Amino acid sequence: MKYEKTATLVLDRYYEVSEIDERIYGSFVEHLGRCVYGGIYEPGHPEADEDGFRKDVLSLVRELHIPIIRYPGGNFVSNYHWEDGVGPVELRPHRVDLAWTAMETNRVGVNEFARWVKKANSSAMMAVNLGTRGIEDACNLLEYCNHPGGSRWSDLRKQHGVPEPYGFRVWCLGNEMDGPWQIGHKTAAEYGRLASETAKAMKALDPSVELVACGSSSSTMPTFGSWESTVLDEAYENIDYVSMHAYYNNIENDSRDFLGSSVDFNSFIETMISTIDAAKARRHCCRQIDISLDEWNVWFHSMEHDKTIERWSVSPHQLEDVYTLEDALVVGTLLIGMINHSDRVKIACLAQLVNVIAPIMTEEGGPAWRQTIYYPFAHASQYGRGKALLPVVDCPKYDSKKYKDVPLLDVSAVWREEDGELTIFAVNKDLEDPVLLTANLHGFEPCEAVEHIVLTGEDLKQTNTSSCQNAVVPEERPRPQVEDSVLQAELPKHSWNVIRLKRIKKGI
Repeated sequence: MKYEKTATLVLDRYYEVSEIDERIYGSFVEHLGRCVYGGIYEPGHPEADEDGFRKDVLSLVRELHIPIIRYPGGNFVSNYHWEDGVGPVELRPHRVDLAWTAMETNRVGVNEFARWVKKANSSAMMAVNLGTRGIEDACNLLEYCNHPGGSRWSDLRKQHGVPEPYGFRVWCLGNEMDGPWQIGHKTAAEYGRLASETAKAMKALDPSVELVACGSSSSTMPTFGSWESTVLDEAYENIDYVSMHAYYNNIENDSRDFLGSSVDFNSFIETMISTIDAAKARRHCCRQIDISLDEWNVWFHSMEHDKTIERWSVSPHQLEDVYTLEDALVVGTLLIGMINHSDRVKIACLAQLVNVIAPIMTEEGGPAWRQTIYYPFAHASQYGRGKALLPVVDCPKYDSKKYKDVPLLDVSAVWREEDGELTIFAVNKDLEDPVLLTANLHGFEPCEAVEHIVLTGEDLKQTNTSSCQNAVVPEERPRPQVEDSVLQAELPKHSWNVIRLKRIKKGI
């Protein structure tokens, strides 16, 4: 078969980007909409366990092999009183949530979440309220969670039935404090000082914690760059990561433009790296600050519906995007971008996990199912652990409305020396034609392709729903051939591809 469009990929096992920190396959649970209530937690559901957590949801979460889950927000945390969510459930107050104009029942709090996250085979990434509260409250929560005992808050935890400290390692110093929408929004100078002093106090209490300062909420923020510079000048010595948040949409229904979002995403990461390193240079410092991409996803489908939600509802159907095949491809390109920048992106959280802009959806009293975006995330989490290799790609490019020189292919590669396994992730953005990919694997030991997984379909707008849960699912294609260390694989039009190769074992 003669292909109109071809691309080449050169990989070398010694040209590494970085050992991938598995925490880039993290996620996010916020007290927002039905993420907690009706999502992970639904007492009375046929699948509810003894703690009220849905076992069907837990099963789908475990399949994703998520190492870390951010909690409890998000915008929610900036007006949150964590003390409301501990102790006897019947004594917990209902509170208005100013972030999402909803009502919080506090039936689930830090101890319930800690039990759930353990059942999910994951760990917690906690966030403290630096919107309406500050240093003292952050230290109180840290003491409650991590101090062994003999103090006010650690002994209160024991009274609540948790004798041993949780040892939560990663903590966010507030959320999106650069955003005027945030409760307790601050200027960069105000936030930088508060973050620095909070970080010093928290590390005095528990030196093992890793702390994330708020960076920009998107690449379009007018303060992007200057915000980070000011915050880093205040807090550089006391923090470990700077956050960045990235959401993409297809509001204008332009698929070529939407699929080109990775151009902005990669530029956002690279500009953030440059800004961090400029602060490092100004301080003549050897210590490196890395990136926590602790919110990222596609988000736009539910925005009009959310304008109609009644204020002060309890767990309304909010931010419930129903994802398409096209959305899954964009999620795939963003995962590829994170892998290719894994030398500096060390933590990332797909926002969110259940019902709210999520890979998993549920019905109250009914089933749980996988959305389209579940699959590229699951594949990357399962096969994308090891050393990210530097991909040298030569492929056609196109211009879209927003972006210039959009590569037709986004590609990353991960090598696991101990298993002799090489995995290539690729998204073909062409809407009409397949692309023949030729990959030069010289320098690797002789290997063979063992699997080619493809997520595609004729209709880019196809979704998975409660009544049709498997409309968009991955399929196995014939294994590509490898001859003389050269692989050739057909990447179907508008497709997510996972090509797995293994070292050929030599006979004795």
